[in-house]
Amino acid sequence: MDIGNSYLKSVNKQFNQYKLLGEKVINQLEAEQLFVTQHANSNSIAVIIRHLHGNMLSRWTDFLTADGEKPWRKRDDEFEDDCTEKNLVIRNWEEGWACFFKAISSLSAEQLSETIFIRGEAHTVMDAINRQLAHYSYHVGQIVFAAKQLKEGNWDSLSIPGEKTNLSCRGTRHLLVIKACFIHPFSHLLYHYYAFLALTILSKY
Repeated sequence: MDIGNSYLKSVNKQFNQYKLLGEKVINQLEAEQLFVTQHANSNSIAVIIRHLHGNMLSRWTDFLTADGEKPWRKRDDEFEDDCTEKNLVIRNWEEGWACFFKAISSLSAEQLSETIFIRGEAHTVMDAINRQLAHYSYHVGQIVFAAKQLKEGNWDSLSIPGEKTNLSCRGTRHLLVIKACFIHPFSHLLYHYYAFLALTILSKY
């Protein structure tokens, strides 16, 4: 298999893993928890998903032939906390990802070096995919952290629970994150980095 097809297979797997991770989080939450804003400068999980939805539709609709920032997108509206229905949150989640995966599945290895535009700035298709892998892992990290705070300890671990990890320094849990950054893909590093930033603020993006 050539490098282009290997890349497409790899990123498809990575994006699917982050989608699944987000769904595992959503499934642990009560409907009302999706709409909780933990402080004045934070976004609810529903708002983060709404932003992902808007980004995905804008970036991946006709992405080879039209600028990734569509004139019909209303980005500021994505951060309005006016959604109150879980079924709408789930619809946004599924619709956004469906748009993305439809675009990715249509690509050939030869198209990875083609030029597309986002806000008038030129990118190769591969650069655009990498850019969104970083972006989506950023927000999934926010969703995971927000959900863990909402669950207040009643949390089903999404990976290996800390107490089952064989570490000589159990008191330095951050070493797990550092180790993970070296043995997992770049997106995994970004996921942990932005989850760490969320310890102080779930920033608007």
